[in-house]
Amino acid sequence: MDAIYSTQNEFKKDRGLAKVRAVHNPNYKRHGTRSYVHLLHKYKFEPTKSGPYFWVNRPKQRGLVPEKFRAALGGRVTGERVLVKDSPGSDATHGQVTAEDSQNDMLYLCKVTIGTPPQTLMLDFDTGSADCWVFSSSLSSSQEKNHNKIEYGDGSNASGDCGADTLNIGGLEVKKQTIEMATKLSEQFVSNTGDGLLGLAFSKINTVQDGEEADPQATPVENMIEQDDIPKDAALFTSAFYSSRDGATSKSFYTFGFIDQDLVNSSGQEIHWVEVDNTDGFWAFSSESSSVNGELVPTSSNMAIADTGTTLALMSDDAVDALYAQIPGATYDYANQGYIFPITVKVDDIPDFEVAVGDRSYLIQKEDLAFAPTDDGKNWYGGVQSRGSLPFDILGDTFLKSVYAVSRPHYQLYKLCSISLTHKNLRTGTGTGKGEADAEADNNAKTKVSSVTMAAADFIDPISVPL
Repeated sequence: MDAIYSTQNEFKKDRGLAKVRAVHNPNYKRHGTRSYVHLLHKYKFEPTKSGPYFWVNRPKQRGLVPEKFRAALGGRVTGERVLVKDSPGSDATHGQVTAEDSQNDMLYLCKVTIGTPPQTLMLDFDTGSADCWVFSSSLSSSQEKNHNKIEYGDGSNASGDCGADTLNIGGLEVKKQTIEMATKLSEQFVSNTGDGLLGLAFSKINTVQDGEEADPQATPVENMIEQDDIPKDAALFTSAFYSSRDGATSKSFYTFGFIDQDLVNSSGQEIHWVEVDNTDGFWAFSSESSSVNGELVPTSSNMAIADTGTTLALMSDDAVDALYAQIPGATYDYANQGYIFPITVKVDDIPDFEVAVGDRSYLIQKEDLAFAPTDDGKNWYGGVQSRGSLPFDILGDTFLKSVYAVSRPHYQLYKLCSISLTHKNLRTGTGTGKGEADAEADNNAKTKVSSVTMAAADFIDPISVPL
């Protein structure tokens, strides 16, 4: 690692590279079920545990002919898969899933600049996506454009123009990056706080279309590899996410072009690496077991992906069932479509839960297993939930808060080291002793903060106090 660090230190000094703050979005409000619905949309998996949200197949017929006349007149009928919900008391068999049912805002936003002169934007950095798009009103119209449409699996979409420009992330310039400039957005995107999305996965899952044809564009991750002026050992990015309980000096961040050596040294551990399989466009790696208080839950040949755009962790039903069987009072709840456990549970009541990455296991911090209060305020919605029919695990912020992650696309490696943090009490306290979810709820009641304000007030970070 010494030679790698030497290359990065020289490159960092030459380019003036700096950490990119992952700024806590003050408009974000935690909600367990809505976060799960967001993942149903994003990954389109079938739930294997019962709940109000599920997929159905419905006929789809093109044209403007009213439904009651279509059978008589004929026409082209195709099927479409639609996420629906039970609607108690409604005459309709299944209700429509609206933007209010899903968590559409992002927990963290990061500052980047695009173009010359540089224009500052706050974007969602997402290793589970491969699109780089912004609201076109945020950019000049001077770039050369081609009309494109971005279509997502959940039916959300953004359409507009694409152009190539320089993307600056923490001082690292990615040249000729395709920027998707959206002029039309579906409701899911309109409700977001940020200015767009920075996908950090691979172009296999880039969703840009030219008319009806797929036209995938290279992502910043891939362009870093191809760019001649970025050394191979500096063509990487890292991430570290903290909770407010970790103290005012612990700021969530990304780096591009270098590894935070001080953080690695302070962990007292060597960086552990695992090979990445990006065949399907994700940062996928082997994860063949988990354990609950040391009792192994094997999942032979299992894979997992790292997704910074996801707050929860989704795992196999065997792993999830074994975890909550050891938490006092935990139960699967149909209405919340997930495991919940009493708000009175203390940290010492929660088992050690470890997840394997390659041949090493990592402990998920106990506090992060309590993701958000349920609507009645009596229970926590668990931070680990069922992945349903997905053939792989999704390790979002619930897991990523426990590690420092290094992504090296050129060598297809994903490296981790544990971040040791002090456990705190789960229960919300009195006075200023509120939990993250409570502080987010309080803040949500205030005037909504714009991305422009967030970019200007760069000091904003986790605003709550320890759980």
